[in-house]
Amino acid sequence: MAVFKVGGSGRARRLPLRTVLVILALVPSVALAGVWALGTYQLGRQWRDEDAQRRVAASVGGRTQQLLIDLQKERRLSAQALADPTASRGDLTAQRALTDRAASAFSTLVVLDTSHAQTGLHQAVLSAVRQLAGLADRRRAVDDGSVGQQKVYDYYTGAVSADIGVLTALSSGANGYVTAKSQTLVDLVGAVEMVSREDALLARGWTSGRLSFSAYDQAVDFIGTQEYLLEYRVAPSLTGKEARLYRKLTTGQVWKAKERLEEGLIGTVTNGTQGGQVTVSLNEAEWRLTMDQVAPELATVLLARVDTVGALSAASVNQLQFQLVAASALGLATVLLVIAASWRLMIVLRRRILTLRDEARELRTRLPDVVGRLERGEEVDVDAEVRAVEPSGDELGELAEALNLAARSAIATAVRQAEQHHGFERLLQRIARRTQLLIGLQLKKLDQMERRHEDPAVLEGLFDLDHLTARLRRYEENLVILSGGQPQRRWRRPVLLLDLLRAAQGEVQDYQRISVEVEGRPWVSEWAVGALTHILAELMENAAAFSKPPTPVEVRAGHVGRGIAVEIEDRGLGMTTEQYAAANALMQTPPQLDVMARADDVRLGLSVVARLSAGLGVQVELRPSAFGGTRVIVLVPERYVAEPPEPLVKPRAGRRGDARDPGDVPPQHSGPRPLGADDTEAVARAQEEGRLPVRTRGRAMADVGADAGADTGADTGDGAGGAPAPLPKRVRQAGLAPELREPAADRAPEAEDFTPHPEPRRSGATIGAFQRQSRRARTPTDALPHPSSPSTEDRR
Repeated sequence: MAVFKVGGSGRARRLPLRTVLVILALVPSVALAGVWALGTYQLGRQWRDEDAQRRVAASVGGRTQQLLIDLQKERRLSAQALADPTASRGDLTAQRALTDRAASAFSTLVVLDTSHAQTGLHQAVLSAVRQLAGLADRRRAVDDGSVGQQKVYDYYTGAVSADIGVLTALSSGANGYVTAKSQTLVDLVGAVEMVSREDALLARGWTSGRLSFSAYDQAVDFIGTQEYLLEYRVAPSLTGKEARLYRKLTTGQVWKAKERLEEGLIGTVTNGTQGGQVTVSLNEAEWRLTMDQVAPELATVLLARVDTVGALSAASVNQLQFQLVAASALGLATVLLVIAASWRLMIVLRRRILTLRDEARELRTRLPDVVGRLERGEEVDVDAEVRAVEPSGDELGELAEALNLAARSAIATAVRQAEQHHGFERLLQRIARRTQLLIGLQLKKLDQMERRHEDPAVLEGLFDLDHLTARLRRYEENLVILSGGQPQRRWRRPVLLLDLLRAAQGEVQDYQRISVEVEGRPWVSEWAVGALTHILAELMENAAAFSKPPTPVEVRAGHVGRGIAVEIEDRGLGMTTEQYAAANALMQTPPQLDVMARADDVRLGLSVVARLSAGLGVQVELRPSAFGGTRVIVLVPERYVAEPPEPLVKPRAGRRGDARDPGDVPPQHSGPRPLGADDTEAVARAQEEGRLPVRTRGRAMADVGADAGADTGADTGDGAGGAPAPLPKRVRQAGLAPELREPAADRAPEAEDFTPHPEPRRSGATIGAFQRQSRRARTPTDALPHPSSPSTEDRR
C-alpha cells in the first residue's frame, strides 16, 4: 500500500500498489499524449482556420474588388452628370448596369459561412451591403437633379470605404506573415482610392472651370496621400513581378503626365480665387486620357499584389498541413513507444514487488498461527517457522533480506512476549487467588468476632468491615477475570431475580442510592447466578461512581419476550457519542485485554462486564439517559430463565438458626446476602397481601426483613413463658435466601483454587433490626407491639 497526504490535516489515503504503479506508468504517458494531442489540435486548428480564410479571401476578395472599381467609376460619372445635366448619360447608364451586377454578386456574401474566417469579416460585409441599400435612391436623385454634388460624393465614398473595410478584414488572417504582406495590398487599394477621389472631385469643375475651395483642398490632400502610400508603404514591400509592374507604371510617360497635371492643379491657387472658388486651368481631355491610361495599369499592379498574397496564403496552408501530418505521426509514435515501455517496466516491477508481498502475507498468516500456538502453550521453533526469501542484487533484494530479518525478529519477539504474558497472567492469578484466600480468612475472622460481640456499636463496625471485605473480594475476582481466569462461584438452585439484584446491590459502596424495582417474580437459572450477579454489581458500581451523590440510581427489571431485561439508569454526566459507541463495541467484541495497558482506565469494570457477558451470552448496551446520565440495558437470554423451585421457602422454625437445613450450611465465606430466607418469605407474603409493592427503595426491603426477624424473635420470646428473650445471635448466611446460599461442597480446599465471593454490606436497617431485637429481649412481653401491627419505628 502507498500513503498519500490529503489536505493539511495530516490525514492519509492509502492506494494499492497496482494503482501506484499504474499512475507512475500513466502519468508520463498521459502527459506526453496530452502534449501531442494539444500540439496536434493547435496545428490542426491553425491549418483549418488559414485554409478557411484562404478560401473565403478567394471568394470574397474578387467580388469586393470588382464592386470597388465599379463604384469608383459610377461616382465620377455621377459627378459629371450633375455638373452638366445636358450632357449624354449613356456611359453612366452602362456603368450603373455593371455596378448592379457587381453589387448583386457581392450581396450573396451575407449568407457565406464565416465561422472560421477572418475576425470582423461578416460584420464588414453586412456594413457594405447596408450601404448599397441606398444606391437606387441616390441614382434617382442624380437623375432629377434634386441632390447636390457633395451628398452624392459622400454617399459613393462611404460605399467605397465599406468595400475597403471588407478588404481590410480579409487581410487580418491567422497567419501573421500573410497578414503583414496583405497590409501592402490594403495600402495599394487606399492609393488607388485616393486617385479615384481626386478624379471625382475634378469632374465637378470641367463645365464651369471652377472648384470650391474645400473641394480643391481635398484634391490636394488626395494627391499628397497617394504619393505617401505609394512611395513609403507600397513600393518598399513589392517584390518580383509586382515590383516590376510598379516600376514600369511610375517611370512611364502616362504616370509622369499625371504628375505634371497634378502639379499644375496645385499651382492653380496662385491664379487667384473668386467668391470662395478656385479656377481650374486643367485640360479636361488631357486629364481624361491620362486617367483612362493610369487606371488599368494601377489595376494590373493591384491584381499582381492580390496574386502574391494568395500564393503566400496557399503556401502557408500547405506548409501547415505538412507540419500537422508530420508532427501528428511522430508524436503518436513517441506516445505509443513511451506507453509500451512504461507498461512493460510496470509489469516487471509489480511482479517482483508482488513476490515480496506474497511472502509478507504468508508471514502475516504464519505469525498469528505461531502466536495462537504459543497461547495454547505449544512449543515453537523459530528457525522452522521462518522461510527465507531469495534475495537479489538490487534494492528489492535488500528489501527481501530485510523481510527475512523482520520475520525472524517478529516470530522470536512473539515467542518471548507470549512467554512473558503467560508468566505474568499466572503470577497475577496466583497473587489474586492467594489474596482471595486471605480475604476469605478475614471474613471468617469477622464472622467469629460478630458471634462473640453483642454491642450494637461494635457490630456496626464489624458489619462495615464485612462489607468492605466483600467488595475487596469482588475486586480481586476482577483481576482473575482480566488475567484470563474464570470466577468459580456456583449455585445449585435457581435464584429469585429480586434476591439476585439485592445481592448485586449489596456489593456496591453507595448501595443506599440504588433503588430496585422488579415486575413479577422471575427466577434465574443457577448456571447464570454468579456471573450475572458480578455483571450487575459492576454496572451498579459504575452508575453510583459516575453520578454525583445523592442522585439516585434506578434499577428496573422484568420478564420480556426474549428473556429478562434489567435497566440501570443513573443521573450523572453521561458520556459522549463516541464513548457510547466505543463501550457498546467493547460489549460486542471484548478484546483479549492486557491488564497493565488498561491500568489507567477508570471504567475498567466495563472490560470485566464485557468478558463475563460474552461468556454468558448476555447482551449489554449503553445508551444516553433522559436525565443526562447513562442507561444500561442488560438482556438475559430466555435459556437462563428458570421455574420457581419447590418449595420456594423452607418451613420456619421457632428460632432463626433453625430455619436452615443442616445439610445446606455453606462455608463462612459464602456469596452475596441481600435478604434472609425469612425476609424473603415476609416480603413475599406482604406482596401477596398487597401490603408491600414489588418496587423497593433504600432500606425498605431490609426493614421488612428486620421486621420479619423481630416477629420471629417475639414469638420465640413468648414461647419462653414471658421471660426476657435472649439477645439475637448473628449466624452467617442465615439471612440469605436458600437459593443464594453457597454449598459447602463448592469450597476450595487449596489456596490456588480458592474463589472468594463478594459479600454485600449489611444495611443500616439490619443494625436497626438487631437493636430492636435487643430492646425486645429486655422489655416485658406485654409491652411489645403485636407483630401484625408494627410500631412506627419498625415501619421506618
